[in-house]
Amino acid sequence: MGTRWLSESDQVVWRHYLRATMEVREGLERDLLAENDLSLNEYEVLVVLSEQPNHRIRMATLADELVNSRSRLSHTVGRMERRGLVERSSCAQDGRGVFCRLTDAGFEALEAAAPHHVESVRRHIFDRLTPEDVECLGKVLSKLGNLKD
Repeated sequence: MGTRWLSESDQVVWRHYLRATMEVREGLERDLLAENDLSLNEYEVLVVLSEQPNHRIRMATLADELVNSRSRLSHTVGRMERRGLVERSSCAQDGRGVFCRLTDAGFEALEAAAPHHVESVRRHIFDRLTPEDVECLGKVLSKLGNLKD
């Protein structure tokens, strides 16, 4: 089977997708850094940890939750650990496993950042869309978010 090249209209959609995802992510990142001195990746780590029992999770599971490489996550968590936002500890049941836990300072940072971040998400995404657009976008993204090939 030969290469299935994109049609002209597919190419336009593809380019819009690339630009939109980059601009939204950069806008959210810029706002978080300016308001709370957190990167978007750091914020996402704080959110996932805050939702876990005892605010801790295995690093491998955290990487999967964030759709992030273990190496990249390790660097992010290292920066956060130096700032006192999280801490890592060995897994007693498995000598190779490592837990990441949200500290009180990390939870406070998340609580301080959350209102600003939600407003940023509204400004960069939802305020630009009609309710019908939001419904349609939700359907499309749920299909794209399940690409386990």
